[in-house]
Formats: sequence, C-alpha cells, structure tokens
Amino acid sequence: MNVAEKITVPDTRHADALRFLAADAVEQAQSGHPGAPMGMADIAQVLWRRHLSHNPADPGWFNRDRFVLSNGHGSMLLYALLHLSGYDLPLQEIRQFRQLHSKTPGHPEVGLTPGVETTTGPLGQGLANAVGMALAEKLLARRYNRPGHEIVDHYTYVFLGDGCLMEGISHEACSLAGTLGLGKLICLYDDNGISIDGDISGWFGDHTPTRFAAYNWNVIADVDGHDAAAIDAAITQAKSQASLNHPTLICCRTRIGHGAPTKAGSHDVHGAPLGADEIAAMRAARNWHHAEFELPQDIVNGWNAVKAGTMRQAAWQRDYDRWQAHYPDDARELALRLSGDIPADTLQELEALLNTSDALHSKVATRKASQLVLEAITPTLPGLLGGSADLTGSNLTNVKSSVWVNHHGQGNYLSYGVREFGMAAMMNGLALHGGFIPYGGTFLTFSDYSRNAIRMAALMKQRVIHVFTHDSIGLGEDGPTHQPIEHLGALRLIPNNQVWRPCDGEETALAWQAVLQRRDGPGCLILSRQGLTPFTRDKAQRAEIARGGYILHDTTQPQAVLIATGSEVEIAMKAASALQDEAIAVRVVSMPCVEVFFTQPASWQDQVLPPGLPRISIEAGASGFWRGVVNQGTAIGIDTFGESAPAGQLYHYFGLTPDTVCDAVRSLLKTSQ
Repeated sequence: MNVAEKITVPDTRHADALRFLAADAVEQAQSGHPGAPMGMADIAQVLWRRHLSHNPADPGWFNRDRFVLSNGHGSMLLYALLHLSGYDLPLQEIRQFRQLHSKTPGHPEVGLTPGVETTTGPLGQGLANAVGMALAEKLLARRYNRPGHEIVDHYTYVFLGDGCLMEGISHEACSLAGTLGLGKLICLYDDNGISIDGDISGWFGDHTPTRFAAYNWNVIADVDGHDAAAIDAAITQAKSQASLNHPTLICCRTRIGHGAPTKAGSHDVHGAPLGADEIAAMRAARNWHHAEFELPQDIVNGWNAVKAGTMRQAAWQRDYDRWQAHYPDDARELALRLSGDIPADTLQELEALLNTSDALHSKVATRKASQLVLEAITPTLPGLLGGSADLTGSNLTNVKSSVWVNHHGQGNYLSYGVREFGMAAMMNGLALHGGFIPYGGTFLTFSDYSRNAIRMAALMKQRVIHVFTHDSIGLGEDGPTHQPIEHLGALRLIPNNQVWRPCDGEETALAWQAVLQRRDGPGCLILSRQGLTPFTRDKAQRAEIARGGYILHDTTQPQAVLIATGSEVEIAMKAASALQDEAIAVRVVSMPCVEVFFTQPASWQDQVLPPGLPRISIEAGASGFWRGVVNQGTAIGIDTFGESAPAGQLYHYFGLTPDTVCDAVRSLLKTSQ
C-alpha cells in the first residue's frame, strides 16, 4: 500500500527521531521489527505530543491516560517514545535493545520498563487488556466523580495492527466494548496491508470499518497515517465524541517501514533489520544528518514532556484535594482500592463464616461453598468485580449484593457473554489499571480458551482470580466435551500460577482467602458441581491449609501416604478406613494447592510426605503430573477422555473408588517388601 509522504516541519522531524531510534536499535541488535515503528511514527508523535495526558516523572500517576501498544512486536516505537518523553529509560537502554536484563526486551513488559502499561506479545491481548482498562476507568468515574470534581477522567489509547484484528480475541473484546459503551477507548489501526507472510489480501479480506461499526463503535476511516494534521483531527474528533459512549477506531492508512527508500511497503521490513546501506540511504533521503542514536537538541526539547506532565498532574492533585475534603469517605475507599490491600472487615467476615456457617460445613458442592464466601465478603470489598462467561447460574459467581454492570452501567458484576478468552484478558486489564480485584467464572474445560491470558497474568504478576467449576467427570452426563482431564495439569504448568482444588467448604473458604491475599500472580479456584463430604479439622490443621498440603488424617506408624485433591479426598479417606480394618495404616494428605506446597520449606514437605514412605496419588484427571510427586509410587487418575453418564457410574467405570485405592496400596506394599 503506497501512501504519499508529506514532509511537515517540525512534525516529521519529531517522527523521524522515532524512526531512526527504532532502525538503529534493531540494526545494532540484529533482531527486531522496524517496520511498525517506522510506519506508525507519525501517528505516535501526534498522539504523544498533542493529546496523551501523562507525566514521565511519575509513571504511576493514577489519572494518566493509558497507552497500549497491542502490536507489541513494534516495541522499539514504545521505547523510543518513552525515552524521548523523559521517562527513566536512558539511551544506554535503547542501545541494549533485546539484550539480556535490559529494560528494552523484544516485547514490552509491564513492571520492567517505566511507562509500559501491560505486557504485549501475543497479538490481540493488548487490545483486550485495554478494553478492561477502559472499563475500569468508566466504572471508577461513575462511582467517584462528583459535579465539578472529575477525579477519574482519562482515556485509553491503543495502537494495533492487522495481526491483532485477525486474532479471535479482538472480536470477543471489541464486541463487548461496544456493548458496554466504552467511549473513552480510542484505538488507532495501523492499516499497512502487510504481515510476516506478505500482502495480507490473501488471508485477511475483512472490511474492518464495517465490522467495527457493527460492534457499535465510532469509526473514522481512511485517515492518512503520515499526515499529522489528519491524524490530529481524527483523535480530536474521537475525544469530542467520547460522551456518546461509543469506542472509536481510527483507521490509519500507513506504509510499513515508511522512510526506508527501497524496503518500505514490503514484508522485508516487518521483522528484520534494514541493513546498514538502507539506513544510510534513509538518512540521506530524509536529511537526517546525525550519527546512529544521535538526537539534535531541538528534537530532544520538543519531545520532553516532564514539565507539562508535572503541571498537569499538579492541577489534577489540587482538584483531588478539594474532592477529598468534600467526600472523605469516598477518598478513603478509593485509596484502599488503589492500594490493593484486603480490608480487615473482609478477613473478619471470612473468619466468621468459617466459625459459624452450618452450610459451609455441610455436604456442599465447592462451587456453592465459593458462593457462600462471596456472599460474606462482597459487601466488604468494594474493589471486587465479579463476572462469568455466560454461566453465572452454573458457576455461582453472583451474590445478593451483585449489581450487574450490563443492566445498570455500573456495579460490581459483569456478564462477559460467551467470551472466555476475552474475559480473562479484560480481567488482566482491570487488574493492571488498578482499583479492582477481578474474578471471573467458567467451566474448567473451557480454561483452554482462557489459558494464554492466564499465562500473561502470571507473567505480569497480576492478581486475577479464575473460578473454574465443573471440575471433573463428577459433572456427569454432559460427557467428554465438558469433562476436564488434562486441564489441572496444564494450569499447574504455568509458572507463577496457583491452582487451588479444595475438598470441602472449609478448604474453599481458605482458598479464597489465599488468592485474595496473594498480590503477585493469578489464582485458579477449581470447584465441583457435586456435593462433597465435609471433614473435621482442629485449629492447627485449618491453619495448615494455607501451606498447600497438610496431613488430614494420620496414624501412629503409617505404611503409606495417600495424596488427594478435591472430590478425591473423600475417596482417600474411605480407603484409609477400609485399610485400617486390615491393619494397614495409611496417612491421608489433602493437597489443595501443589504450587504452594512445593514452595514450603523442605522440613515441612518431608514432614507431610516423609522420604521413603510409599505414595499413592488420587485425582480425577491426567496422572502425568502426579508421577513426579509419587516417585516410585502409584498415580491413580484418568488418562483418557471421559464418558457421558451419571457421576457415580463414571467414578466406578474409571476406577476412582476406595477399592481401587486399597488395591494400589496393597500392591505397592507388597512390591516394597
């Protein structure tokens, strides 16, 4: 796609600073993607120099505009923007692009580079994160703004490319964004017609403006992405229409690698260095008479946004102080939400529930026990935002105090529709924005749809809670399409992800406490459809649940240890009772969270699972993970897909019974003699 170059001083020189920083960094690294940064440089300089409200001196300023580079392979564009604007990203870091331990990795990473709002790599997820951020802004504004006090008032801007739009998650998130009326979400589409395989016309023929208009978006089409005046007018128009509650897509016609004399417009510039000769020719063609990484002072001065950002933040702070004086209770609540702390009232309600609730200590499905917990804590935790992917009545994720955003435009509960992946990525955006602890529900088997967003939450160390119900063949007649087998193992493989599978109401309540109090990663609650038998614990055992694995039942001299999770703990307990009648003594260990257990001191692990004591694991899922835990022992599980039948029949059919466990113990003890 050819778009005529329009050279305007000084806009083009400011954009060229981005181009040459990107080209030089990729060339020095001999790795990276110069095409998108060069093609979007004109758009970026207009947005960042004329519209973006931010303060490089305080990247965490609450009321800043959020900027998300969803096409994260173009990371050098963002790094150049941050460096030039005055963030703590010195030129030395630009020179270290894609090098070990630099602040300029191949794709942007939140928490590593000042000014980066989210980790973008898998295409489309940055866009979905941004939808969550825009939703967070809207909900907080409706809750806390007062006439004359717009203390929550910022935009969410997104750069995105064809790859983001081809990924299915873009449909999930953008469809919901239009339905929810997120008017302060403004997306700028890099319509350059090129992806890695070449001209996209052979595999991406969508009419994007029509698609987004159908989502109830405001669409500004056919903007010349190299004309600063046209870009500025489009962004100004989008902002002026924000009150109409339609997100905006600005379709910018660009030329990938714009400025490169021979490679611009082709896939050759997408993901490879330009080469020294091409960069030299570009310098000559664009009258850029500066050495690599060299920036003239007038450009440096024109880009630096520290002074303006500091003044902007100070003006907001004055308004915030006036608002705080008039509404001190709201101010305290907002401060608590932004701190991420769990209120003492919430923990007290959990403790009271554990001590007094007959329902929690009865035979209850753990999905119902989870709802009992939510009933107790939701009124005390204003930042808790619940939801479900159209399975509220099955996941039991709503409570009496739930106010549905879908119906009221504000509240603490959201139906995401049948959008598991979009829900998970939007929750990441809500958590990243601040002020929310999001949780969302679906069936465990559909965690496959959500998995990459869960992985990203773990990578970004974000507190996001996934409520996965219908956790095993115990869901019964829906059959193998809905019966999870490999899903527990798959979720446990994600580094920094914690998977809790409680065996009764008490473990469920304490699992909720654990995921709420954890601030450096996601938690997955794996909950049953069927009722589970409660167990009696002393005070010490209750405290030990938080350690991920503990001795639920013991004997003086155990000959073997049974390790179980969730609904299979009852099977282990029944097997222990039957073996006791045969004078075979076994210990039962409940291990609701193996990740937490294996971070405990070795002394605790050895106390619970003594070295040399034969081990048998019981879990209604793939056994591969457990083989490493039981060592030379036996892992009882299911390594085929399920069947459609009542749950009781399925447990017998697949050999998940006390008799099977007893046989395994006898065989193991006989072998070890």
